[in-house]
Amino acid sequence: MIKDTITSFSYLPHSDTGYFSGIVTDYLSYQKQLSPFYTYPPDIAGLDAAIRDRNNYPVDRKKLSQILTTQYAHLTQHEKVIENIALLKKDNTYTICTAHQPNLMTGYLYFVYKIIHAIKLAEELQTKYPDKHFVPVFYMGSEDNDLEELGTFRYGENKFVWDGNGQKGAVGRMNTESLKPLLNDFFKVLGPPNENCEELKRIITTAYFEHNTISAGIQYLINELFGRFGLVVLNPDERGLKESIIPIMQDDLLHQIAYAIVNKQLEQLSVHYKSQAAPRPINLFYLENQLRERIEKHGEIWQVLNTDIQFTETELIQELDAHPERFSPNVILRGLLQESILPNVAFIGGGAEVAYWLQLKTLFEHYNVFYPSIHLRQSILWIKQREAKLRNQLAFTDKDMFKSETTLTREYVTEHAGTDWQTSKEVETIENVLFQLKQKATSIDPTLKASAEAALAKMKHQLEILEKKMLRAEKRKMQIELSRITRLKETLFPNNNLQERVENFTDYFIQYGTTYFDVIKDATTPFNPTFLIIEDNFGA
Repeated sequence: MIKDTITSFSYLPHSDTGYFSGIVTDYLSYQKQLSPFYTYPPDIAGLDAAIRDRNNYPVDRKKLSQILTTQYAHLTQHEKVIENIALLKKDNTYTICTAHQPNLMTGYLYFVYKIIHAIKLAEELQTKYPDKHFVPVFYMGSEDNDLEELGTFRYGENKFVWDGNGQKGAVGRMNTESLKPLLNDFFKVLGPPNENCEELKRIITTAYFEHNTISAGIQYLINELFGRFGLVVLNPDERGLKESIIPIMQDDLLHQIAYAIVNKQLEQLSVHYKSQAAPRPINLFYLENQLRERIEKHGEIWQVLNTDIQFTETELIQELDAHPERFSPNVILRGLLQESILPNVAFIGGGAEVAYWLQLKTLFEHYNVFYPSIHLRQSILWIKQREAKLRNQLAFTDKDMFKSETTLTREYVTEHAGTDWQTSKEVETIENVLFQLKQKATSIDPTLKASAEAALAKMKHQLEILEKKMLRAEKRKMQIELSRITRLKETLFPNNNLQERVENFTDYFIQYGTTYFDVIKDATTPFNPTFLIIEDNFGA
């Protein structure tokens, strides 16, 4: 079992990785300038306050449970999921929510990590508050229309891209029929053959060959992978759910309130940080099958871009009241829908999500919608056995692995070279001599100062050239060792990116099976926000 082979969990501050923005690291360290932009800090004290306050913002629990029951009617009935859907009717039940678009095959590893973080946080809160119930929820952004992003995933060196066969609009509503050739190509390279591989093929085949839409397929896939933990998957593309924010959507269409409120927040945040998601005057799309286009107001007419669809004010209000499901919030309003339909106390997101949520507090206050505790999901570097062996040979620390290859190479050569190839001491000596010469020359004739400085600059340049030549010579002597650094960096940080932003879970599932998720959950630390490093040392 993998749990017996994993011998190392370690944790690194986000600031030591170089992969997180200032606003995120400042948020995690409770910097004073960010305190006006959130209500509940991302810790147990903040969650305790959020739980106390949440019931002051009631949601239609009965409708939520009924809609989820309908959505799960044709899915595997995991006991914990069914129990959690029923518990949502109770006033002492709260949700821990994460969200993402329905990426094909889940897209990137962080899709999995944020789900597991929500599960783990719900479990820890359940232990701390036994008189209450906490349900992990995956809120599916099924209405996103960025097929170029959502239709792409990688497996090993292979990149798979689905073009939707000409379909347009919300990706979650797209038909899965044209996926079969691409997934069959994927199955040809999936391996090596083992029980995990066969189980994965079964899940994928059922998800996308036996479900008509992308959203139904991804809901099945997530339920198969995480249903045993009680995770509830919610597709908000429902009339009954969107009815809860009809007044907010109408206000945005008619008065563009969010635009003014969020821009004011952005102005205040921009004193220290770069903005993440700028609002538009209208933050809604018009949604039908094969259509998801922005709405803009021109004079007294509301126009659906790239179509002939337009409304007067009266017609627009009538359409919204009769068909709220045809209006799709963008990133600015999405959270308002989420918090209006879920009894949520915490939202789990990546760095960019944390940053844009910090722009929204005053918008939530304006509409009297609960603003949850915002938590950064766990980021993970998974080091497999081969890379663990390389790392041990190179004696790299956790922090070392996040350095650039250039830095690591230079440091390694400096430490292990048989001779001192650096010229810093010589440069310092020459600078002292030339400084004395410059003073002597200047005392004789002030116009000689420039000549002395030019001589110093020329000498330093020549020494830099010589140092680079000596470094290259040392590298040639240590070619085998330095190739290990290159191999390690290319594997752990593909294209100089974090694993989680490039790789897909399937490669790990085939090697480790479902225990892969158990190990991540065991190592995830919701109340200690750090970068998790998991090292598989078995056989290293």
